[in-house]
Amino acid sequence: MVADPGQLRPGEDPGLVSYLEHLRVERRASRHTLRAYGTELERLVAYLGGAPVAWRDVDLDRLRRFLADRGADVGRRSLGRTIAVLRSFFAQLKRTGALAVNPAAALRTPRFRRTLPRYVAEGDLQQVLRDRPIVDRRAARDQALLEVLYGSGLRASEAVGLDWRDVSVGQRQLHVRSGKGGKDRIVPLTSAARAALQALAQASAGTPTTGRAPVFLGSRGTRLDVRSVGRIVARSMRDAGVAEVNPHALRHSCATHLLDDGADLRSIQELLGHASLSTTQRYTHVSMKQLQSAYRKFHPRA
Repeated sequence: MVADPGQLRPGEDPGLVSYLEHLRVERRASRHTLRAYGTELERLVAYLGGAPVAWRDVDLDRLRRFLADRGADVGRRSLGRTIAVLRSFFAQLKRTGALAVNPAAALRTPRFRRTLPRYVAEGDLQQVLRDRPIVDRRAARDQALLEVLYGSGLRASEAVGLDWRDVSVGQRQLHVRSGKGGKDRIVPLTSAARAALQALAQASAGTPTTGRAPVFLGSRGTRLDVRSVGRIVARSMRDAGVAEVNPHALRHSCATHLLDDGADLRSIQELLGHASLSTTQRYTHVSMKQLQSAYRKFHPRA
């Protein structure tokens, strides 16, 4: 939980703490978002000499120098995320009266080439998700995690946030709490994911599998983190002889394969929890199966 601005620890900036509390309470930001925004702003605080910062003295030139320094270490896409955080942070300072002018309003996001979502071919995923003997709880966890990421199109942060109360095996659905933008949604479970979760519950003797107990646990018995999900996915890909991808590629694969097999964009949008249909429409550019089908059906010389 973000500290109360009135009860600061040494080295904390009240403006930063207040902003993160605003994100948590009013914007219902996820833990992942709070951590990411906090990290970006802590870099700025360190660059400006440490907390507390006299934010009224921070002008556009200082922000540009900070971004030039940051840009030496990261690519344009990461720099764009930093700029988005700065805009949001200084806009909130202005709204609360801490600033008369928002110096970040004039910052421009760098242009970068739009890349298509990376996904895994169906045949390769069949290799990754093939039935394996469940020899221990870790094997059961990994299988269930992969099935949920691909089968329900979850983000890694949403998967690790699942509690057993969110799993409805009978109704074959999951309750995703506080997804991106702080929104809840209900998503379906594939039969394979349901079976994998049942196997995980059976392999979890001595560990709670009800209520607020986490579904996916790490080696120390605490909730699995997002970085560990990345390692599990990469290892599973290597073991199957498939090119390594990050967990988000399984979400992209879910959407692409649904579109290939005839699902409409609105349904995919609801499944993935996209706020805008334009985000979901990216998948129309990678759905070659659907494009080839339409080409053969309608082109006069196909």
